[in-house]
Amino acid sequence: MPGPKDLDPSASPRAFLGAELRFAREKSGLTQDELGQPLFVSGSFIGQLESGTRRMHLEYARQIDQILGTDGFFTRNCVAAAKSKYPDHFAEAAEAEAVATTIREYAPLLIPGLLQTEAYARAVFRAYQPTAPDPVIDDLVTARLDRAHLLADPTTPLMWAVLDEAVLRREVGGPAVMAKALAHVAALGSRHRIIVQVLPFSAGGHASMGGALKLMAFDGAPPLAYFEGPGTGRLEDDPATVAHHELAYDLLGASALSPQQSLALIESVAEDYAHEDQP
Repeated sequence: MPGPKDLDPSASPRAFLGAELRFAREKSGLTQDELGQPLFVSGSFIGQLESGTRRMHLEYARQIDQILGTDGFFTRNCVAAAKSKYPDHFAEAAEAEAVATTIREYAPLLIPGLLQTEAYARAVFRAYQPTAPDPVIDDLVTARLDRAHLLADPTTPLMWAVLDEAVLRREVGGPAVMAKALAHVAALGSRHRIIVQVLPFSAGGHASMGGALKLMAFDGAPPLAYFEGPGTGRLEDDPATVAHHELAYDLLGASALSPQQSLALIESVAEDYAHEDQP
């Protein structure tokens, strides 16, 4: 496993708890594997808690306080650290995404959240919740756009997206919204801020027909895979499972159009939507 990196405890509640966990564990003379055994988790999982890539859940915090004799410290601070502006099923993945060095994502139906425009995101959330009050939709859109600030840095994280052709063809929000949304993705690719490929319908069956896939790599912590369905999400750290889906992603990239061909197709479809929107 990679060695631990130095953390700035003031960076986030998770970083603070991670730094304190490492200090308390080392003070007790335990390795990550030894602390993980009574929790029925791997040493890698403990390393992810210490590096701030995983959220400390309350049940783990209580047991850690007992094992390390920390007098309820982690239990008390875990409650505050668990607060999130994201839905419960996605909160931990969003927190991991924020500290990832590499994000690779296969999107079967929708433009990935990090690449969405405001109008596209609003159309998606309104479709999900047709009767929700406008302030609820506003909050969801704001949280999604806040995530996109990750791409404000010119180099980190490395973002590589494979979009199924259905992403381009499914008209979300109308022609004008689609034209701007796809133009935004194409612009990010043209500026070399992201790598984007399109998996065409002509590719036929492929390695990730089960649904969306997000792979995240970190500096000093094991990689994670995230799977999402309607109202559900699962973060996976099992090395064999993550390796299996890394291979699946490599196969998707091999079956997809090249980045240059993909940009040309995205720009062409965006222009078609723009012309369709004209009177």
